[in-house]
Amino acid sequence: MKINAKEVSTKELHGLLLGGVGPRPIALASTVDADGTPNLSPFSFFNVFSANPPILIFSPARRVRDNTIKHTLENVLEHPEVVINIVNHAVVEQMSLSSTEYGKGVNEFEKAGFTAIESETVQPLRVAESPMQIECKVIEVKELGQNAGAGNLIICEVTTIHVDDRVLDENGKIDPFKIDLVARMGGNWYCRANDEALFEIEKPIASKGIGIDQLPKEIKESGFLTGNDLARLANVEAIPSQEELAQWEKNSEISGSLSTEEAHLLAKELLAGNNVQDAWYTLLKNL
Repeated sequence: MKINAKEVSTKELHGLLLGGVGPRPIALASTVDADGTPNLSPFSFFNVFSANPPILIFSPARRVRDNTIKHTLENVLEHPEVVINIVNHAVVEQMSLSSTEYGKGVNEFEKAGFTAIESETVQPLRVAESPMQIECKVIEVKELGQNAGAGNLIICEVTTIHVDDRVLDENGKIDPFKIDLVARMGGNWYCRANDEALFEIEKPIASKGIGIDQLPKEIKESGFLTGNDLARLANVEAIPSQEELAQWEKNSEISGSLSTEEAHLLAKELLAGNNVQDAWYTLLKNL
């Protein structure tokens, strides 16, 4: 299927983009109007864009159905401060409830059952139940258009971060399993970043991987190894030597000869278990 973005309705384009671009982190944004009246609303057009200076950006888009703007946008234009409360699984239903389009002046903290607590450097309140609350000054609001569906980039500079100690590991780092984040997908769907949804990939920063182009032809053209499998094999600094292979064979529990299919399927299984070294030796033994 090919879609010309100028030939479909905004509603259809909106659904396609939200269905295909994700999972998206959620900013539960707390703001106040000129009179100090609180507002709380979630946005999945959100991410971090800089650490020095520390910049977060979220975008309250104009409503697709009637081209109106949201109270959050009105508020930051009146009072350029915001608290971005991070959403995890423990508060996802309350977060969703806070997205209800209540009338102006209705307190979503109360409607969603959240505990409002004072911030230290900005006026908007924080959500006590959020595992991470980020106080920000709004440094710019960039309007992307005036038609229905147009975004408004709210560019925020972080002033203070509050992190629940219960989501930290023994080294004081945020533990991805403990924080249990959720993210937005298309339609009514969400994604939970925990359990089997989490996996690690070693970043090729400290060393330079050889690259898939340097893999032996028999491995590169395998009908059993996927692109992900090949990338894991190619993220080594050098192909194991014959001497290393011989030493491995002395201690290996894998004995006898394997067919190409058997060797490649075994290597695939070893890669799935993050055993890249034995996967390499298994493949080299078969060459």
